[in-house]
Amino acid sequence: MDRMLYTAMSGAKHSMDQQSVVSNNLANVTTTGFRAQFDAVRSVPIQGEARLDSRTHAVTTTPGSDFSQGPLEQTGRALDVAMQGDAWLAVQAEDGSETYTRRGDLQIDADGIVLNLGRPVVGDGGPINVPQGAEIFVGADGTLSAIPEGEGPEALVDVGRLKLVTPQEGELTRGEDGLFRAPENEEGEPGVLAADDNARLVSGFLEGSNVSAVDAMVSMIDVARRYDLQMKVISTADENAQRANGILSIQG
Repeated sequence: MDRMLYTAMSGAKHSMDQQSVVSNNLANVTTTGFRAQFDAVRSVPIQGEARLDSRTHAVTTTPGSDFSQGPLEQTGRALDVAMQGDAWLAVQAEDGSETYTRRGDLQIDADGIVLNLGRPVVGDGGPINVPQGAEIFVGADGTLSAIPEGEGPEALVDVGRLKLVTPQEGELTRGEDGLFRAPENEEGEPGVLAADDNARLVSGFLEGSNVSAVDAMVSMIDVARRYDLQMKVISTADENAQRANGILSIQG
């Protein structure tokens, strides 16, 4: 009986964990540059000195992310960029480390710093600073050009270049903040990928989420039904135990 209860309880618990991954994907179906998370469930033998070889439990894992490209949407905004192919944009995380994203809706703060969702965008020599009030253009190779306020097109000058990288397959891992990071170096610090001069982007476009709303909804329904099935097994096991206790309590 305990084997039945433990298996159902373990499966129900991890169905809830799996549902959280599916729900997060569905919640980000309209998030710019979002990459869907995969989820998987596998059985693992119980560890410990008092373990029983016949007992196993379920474990939910997120083995990786879907790196397929999302749909492109034309915005016409000069500071909206969409990376082409496998290119990624380098941004500075809150701890100062270099991270990578496919989100391309750039902003400029009051100090002229180019930001990505409030995080400084990494250039050739660190964060990029542009003249305040200038009209900014982004080239296909990530070069930022500016026309100072009150000047004509002949005053166009380069003010920096976005760092674009092209990681190898499986090289990036997702962090808790939704940003992706390179493998750690020998000192255990976050790695830094080299800039790719051949990486390209397109200005005036944004890449949407690669989450399929239909697939996410189907997965959510599937996981919910699986959870209900596990709870029904637990209820059945409890009813069987009560009937067994009732039979054993009969006085002969």
